[in-house]
Amino acid sequence: MNPDIRITALNSQSHVISALADLIIETVAHGGSVSFMHPLSRDKAVVFWEGSLAAATRGERVVLGAYEGDELTGTVTLLLDCPDNQPHRAEIAKMMTRVNRRGQGIARSLLQAAEKIAVERGKTLLTLDTAEDEGAAGLYEKMNYQKAGLIPDFALKPHGGLTGTILYYKRIG
Repeated sequence: MNPDIRITALNSQSHVISALADLIIETVAHGGSVSFMHPLSRDKAVVFWEGSLAAATRGERVVLGAYEGDELTGTVTLLLDCPDNQPHRAEIAKMMTRVNRRGQGIARSLLQAAEKIAVERGKTLLTLDTAEDEGAAGLYEKMNYQKAGLIPDFALKPHGGLTGTILYYKRIG
């Protein structure tokens, strides 16, 4: 874990939303499969993060940010609002790291923090998905997530073309 990285739960402040919008626009521009197509407009990015942080305020999720100094260098979302028959489960979503900061332990630190929060909230199972092409499968497998399967041609890549999605799970707690 990089000692210069500070992980914190994010809230709906304009400077936080602006930094998150910058991060998701950069991620999509560099091929990150995070539900959006390139080019991602700033307005659409802002609306997404406003909604996500409003859901966090309602307790439906936790949006974590990784900071180095005052710079937001990464984020991950822990989705907590699962169906009534799945109170033991949470989902990891929207894992993103600044392109120039990848490979420096930021994503690992974010994932560890999300796992800790999930355990604290009584969750015993985490699920996630990542793109087959250009996704973070290597990170998840290093962190002991188990591959459940691959769905071919699941989503469009941000610049066009189809990619499969790999499903993972991890027992925690």
